[in-house]
Amino acid sequence: MVREGSLIMAKSAAKEKGSKPGGGPETLQFRAEVSRLLDIVAHSLYSEREIFLRELVSNASDACDRLRYAALTDPDLAKGDGEYRIEIRPDKDAKTLSIADNGIGMDHDELVDNLGTIARSGTAEFVGNLSGDGAKDVSLIGQFGVGFYSSFMAADTVTVTTRRAGGDRAWRWRSDGKGSFTVEAGERDGRGTTVTLHLREDAVEFLNPERLRGIIKTYSDHIPVPIKLTADGGEAETVNQASALWTRPRNAIDAKQYAEFYHHVAHAMDDPWHTMHFRAEGVIEYTGLLFIPGTRPFDIFHPDRKSSLKLYVHRVFITDDCPELLPAWLRFLRGVIDSEDLDLNVSREMLQKNPVLAKIRAGLARRVLGELQKKAEQEAESYATFWENFGAVLKEGLYEDFAYREQLLKVVRFRSTGQDGLVSLAEYLGRMKEGQQAIYYISGEDIDAVTRSPQLEGFRKRGVEVLLLTDPVDEFWIPSVGVYEGKPFKSVTRAGAELSAIKEDGAAAGDKTQDAAPKGLGVLLALLKQTLGDAVKDVRSSDRLTTSAVCLVSDDNDIDMRLEKLLKQHKQLDQSFARILEINPDHALIRSLAAEAESAGAADRLADAAYLLLDQARLLEGESLPDPQAFARRLEGMISKGLASSGG
Repeated sequence: MVREGSLIMAKSAAKEKGSKPGGGPETLQFRAEVSRLLDIVAHSLYSEREIFLRELVSNASDACDRLRYAALTDPDLAKGDGEYRIEIRPDKDAKTLSIADNGIGMDHDELVDNLGTIARSGTAEFVGNLSGDGAKDVSLIGQFGVGFYSSFMAADTVTVTTRRAGGDRAWRWRSDGKGSFTVEAGERDGRGTTVTLHLREDAVEFLNPERLRGIIKTYSDHIPVPIKLTADGGEAETVNQASALWTRPRNAIDAKQYAEFYHHVAHAMDDPWHTMHFRAEGVIEYTGLLFIPGTRPFDIFHPDRKSSLKLYVHRVFITDDCPELLPAWLRFLRGVIDSEDLDLNVSREMLQKNPVLAKIRAGLARRVLGELQKKAEQEAESYATFWENFGAVLKEGLYEDFAYREQLLKVVRFRSTGQDGLVSLAEYLGRMKEGQQAIYYISGEDIDAVTRSPQLEGFRKRGVEVLLLTDPVDEFWIPSVGVYEGKPFKSVTRAGAELSAIKEDGAAAGDKTQDAAPKGLGVLLALLKQTLGDAVKDVRSSDRLTTSAVCLVSDDNDIDMRLEKLLKQHKQLDQSFARILEINPDHALIRSLAAEAESAGAADRLADAAYLLLDQARLLEGESLPDPQAFARRLEGMISKGLASSGG
C-alpha cells in the first residue's frame, strides 16, 4: 500500500467506496503543493537516490501491518493469499521495476486522495520551507515523510495498481509527475498494491539484481515481512532477515541497522540523535525501540500535537495514532512499543481507558527523562543540539504534567546573560549574587531583542544573571511552577525595586552607586504623571537603568507584558494594561528635563516631551505606537525647537 505523509488508518473493507462507471480513465490534477514537490524531485540530482526503494518497501510493509491488524476483527480480509510478503521484480527488457505487496490495498477514493494530495498536517509549512535549491529540498521532502514521490527520482512514469482487501475491483493510477494523473479500472488477482517504475535511462542500474540486493540489505533488512527478489527468469529469493528489529538482542544490532530502522519507522532522512532499546519486565512487560530525531519535524508544533509511536501487541501492529501511549510533550519521539499484556483485539475505545497503557505511558516518560538527564550531564554540547530542536516541546510538560515536573526541571536548559552556552537551574542557583532572592528572567520574541532590553542594564551592572526566554510556552510554565528550590521566578520587568539589596562586585549591599538625584526630579515625576494620565499606571525613578533614559515595566499585580502580547495575538485578550514608566535619574536627558520642570510654564512646554518619552519606551519594547502621526508631529516640533534655541 502506498502511504503519503501520515499512513491511512485501516477502514472497513465491507464497502467499496467511490466506484466510478466504466469507460475511459479519469484525468485529475495534482494539488498545487504536490505539483511543486514532484517538479523538485524530477529535476533534482540526489546522491543517494536509491532511497526510493527503501521508501516503497517501507510503505508495502506498513500495508501488510495494517491488514494484519484489520484481520483480527475481520479474518475474511486476509484469506486466500498465504503469508504476507513483498515482491520486487526487475524487468530488463521492459526497463521496469515493480514493488508489490499483499497488504490492505486501496479503493478508488483512497487512491485519488493518497496519491493526489499531501494529507499530512503541516502541508503549508512544508511547502513554505521549499527553497528552490534542489539538493536541500529533496532532503526536506524526506524529512516530511512523502516518500512515495521519491519514485520520480528514478522513474519518468509510475503506475500503481491496487485492490482493497475485501473489495472486488482493482484500480490503476498512472502519472509522469508533471501535473496530472489518471485513474481507471485495473486488473489484479488479489488484494494489495503493485508500484511499477518505468525507469529513466540513467537509472537502469536498479535493474541489476545485485544492486537491488545490496540496497535491501542496507536499508530494509529489518523489515519484518519477507522481501522476495525475482530476477528475470529466476526464482524468488528472500533477501532480508524478515524479523522485527526490536525483538533482536541489542548486541546483535549495529548503529547502522538502528539508523535504517529509524528511517523506516519515522519516514525521515536524518539520523537519530539518541536511540533507546530496552525491555521492561515486571508487572507490565513490553519492549521499546525509541528514537529522538536529529532534526525537528515540520509539524512538531501543529495544534493536534499527535505522537508518532507505533503500538504493537505480540509483534502485531495495532496503531500509530494512540495519544494515550505518550505525553504530548514527548511527541518528538519516534519508534515502536510492543506490549505483552494488551489484548490483540484491543479496540480504539479500550485503549483510551486501558490501565496497562497508562502504566506503559508512565514508564516511558520516566525512562526518557532519565536518559535525557544523563545526556545533559555527560554530553552537554550534544544536549544543546537536542534542546535547540525540542526544548520548547519538553517545557510544555512543566505546566501540563505535575507528576514529572521535578524530573523536567533537572533537564531544562536556558540561554542567559551569564554565559554563552546553555545553563541549568542548578548552575544558575550556584551563581546567584549575595542578597539575590529570586531567579530572574526576561522574555521576548528572540534572543537579540531580549538582550538589548533596557530592563537588563541594572542587572548587568551588578553581575546578576538573567535567564533569556524566547519560547511562547515560557509565559505559561513559569507562573505554574512559580518556585525552584525555594527561589521564586521573577521577571526583570517587575523586579527593579529589589536591585539595591543585591551586592555589586566590590561594594557592600545597599551602597549608593548612583549619583545624587537631580534637583527637580520629584517635580518632573509629578509632571509626567499628570500629563500622561491614564496612559501609564505610574511614573517612577528607576534603579534598573544605567544607559537608557526610560523603560516600561509591569506592576506586580498585572499581567506580564509579553504574555499580554501573546494573548492578544491569539484573540484571547481584548484590553491593554497601563504600564509603569521608569526614568533614569542619571541620564543627561532626564537631568535636563528635571531642571526645566521647576521653571514657570514647564507643564505646557514639556507635554510633548512626556509623550515622546512614553513612545520611546514603547519602541524599546518592540511595541507599535498607538498614534504614529502624533509621535512624528511631536518629534518634528522638538527638533525644530532645539535647532531654533541653538541658533540653527
